[in-house]
Amino acid sequence: MPAVDIPGSKSVTARALFLAAAADGVTTLVRPLRSDDTEGFAEGLARLGYRVGRTPDTWQVDGRPQGPALPEAEVYCRDGATTARFLPTLAAAGHGSYRFDASEQMRRRPLAPLTRALRDLGVDLRHEAAEGHHPLRIEAAGVEGGEVTLDAGQSSQYLTALLLLGPLTRKGLRIRVTDLVSAPYVEITIAMMRSFGVEVAREGEVFVVPAGGYRATTYAVEPDASTASYFFAAAAVTGREVTVPGLGRGALQGDLGFVDVLRRMGAEVEIAEDGTTVRGTGSLRGLTVAMRDISDTMPTLAAIAPFADGPVRIEDVANTRVKECDRLDACAENLRRLGIEVATGEDWIEIRPGTPAPAEIKTFGDHRIVMSFAVTGLRTPGISFDDPGCVKKTFPGFHEAFGELAAGWGIPLTPSR
Repeated sequence: MPAVDIPGSKSVTARALFLAAAADGVTTLVRPLRSDDTEGFAEGLARLGYRVGRTPDTWQVDGRPQGPALPEAEVYCRDGATTARFLPTLAAAGHGSYRFDASEQMRRRPLAPLTRALRDLGVDLRHEAAEGHHPLRIEAAGVEGGEVTLDAGQSSQYLTALLLLGPLTRKGLRIRVTDLVSAPYVEITIAMMRSFGVEVAREGEVFVVPAGGYRATTYAVEPDASTASYFFAAAAVTGREVTVPGLGRGALQGDLGFVDVLRRMGAEVEIAEDGTTVRGTGSLRGLTVAMRDISDTMPTLAAIAPFADGPVRIEDVANTRVKECDRLDACAENLRRLGIEVATGEDWIEIRPGTPAPAEIKTFGDHRIVMSFAVTGLRTPGISFDDPGCVKKTFPGFHEAFGELAAGWGIPLTPSR
């Protein structure tokens, strides 16, 4: 059976870089993701004065529990949401003057709930242009800690940033959360903090994080479950079989739950200790599914939905409107370009069965739109993309890996570039 080697998780790599920078000692990250986002995060750490040594398979980070080595720095966060949200939080725990900016795409994405919470904790933080958006400046003097209230209904990354900050504060943090989306990503954060020596407690809607700092360690980064979704979907939609090694029963990432959606649609799924296998059965059933907790895989499902035998309705995904692009509208527009009937609401999309016709996919510079509709292209020869190269954000070698899988199945693909 074809096995696909998926690069390391973006979410895990970003958290691991923060934890390594904050820890006491030298941390080794094994098989971290090397992509535009994670390279941008590592570059941001270097701009702040952290030492990051990189070889092809491992990165080493010299931790500084006291915060950035440089008293002044300017950091460009590129397109990376984790970089843009986590690094200012890390810098706030140090002492110095730090300015952060990002790409036009990232400047549009919201930061307000996080920066409001940081200000409530006494951080001197100023937005230089639009309130609640990059660019911003922090005059850091450490963080005392205490209790803070956070709305994480737009992004779980706001909560992750504060959880990661907690052990670096003088008194620890009690974070009261009024709304939370993508909860499995918070579980990743808490599990990884445990690996670096910190135990987070939960009292109802309050997360309790002790002061005391992190311990350096050696940390292996598991394959990216969101990226794996395209290969699992490819098997389901073509009636073929694929295995992703390294993503099994013990996986941290909630997005592996996408295979349960494929199982409900009729695919055969086997989750073992050391990997997951999906086999297509030649047919896909329509369904209604809430994807709030695995919303990064919403475009993957939308892209294969036309091949189901009934409507596919995806609900509770309002937060996908504030990702790299408005993913609900992007999926709807591209499905209509392919001749598929679609309806959308504030937090849902419903896709009718149909036979997609070849068209150029409008990517909106979003890596997940490209990778999702590449799956559609397995059954619809002639699909092309206006910006196929934007996959560099998380998987620079995606087109080669996907083409290799398709060739192994005897399916010719339209060249993507």
